[in-house]
Amino acid sequence: MNLNWMAWTGPTATFFLIIFSLLLAMTIWEMKSPGGAPRVGILRFETTRGDRLFVSLLGSAYIHLFWLAAFAGLSLWWATAIACLYALAVFRWV
Repeated sequence: MNLNWMAWTGPTATFFLIIFSLLLAMTIWEMKSPGGAPRVGILRFETTRGDRLFVSLLGSAYIHLFWLAAFAGLSLWWATAIACLYALAVFRWV
């Protein structure tokens, strides 16, 4: 498969592989344990693990876009690390 048109970099490919892996893992988790484990976090309304995954992915995209705009010369690995920490915080407290 020729993907040269997209100019893939290591961090970009890793970012999309992580998203795909998370979606696959959450699908398997939902099949094994339906319901999403709803809870009320710091947002003060009920969220399921699917909601928290969505918020994590959306926030991760914004973190990467901000990183590209503000720190264009620096490695995207830092943005990926920050996004992972953000996702852990969302799943813990939201």
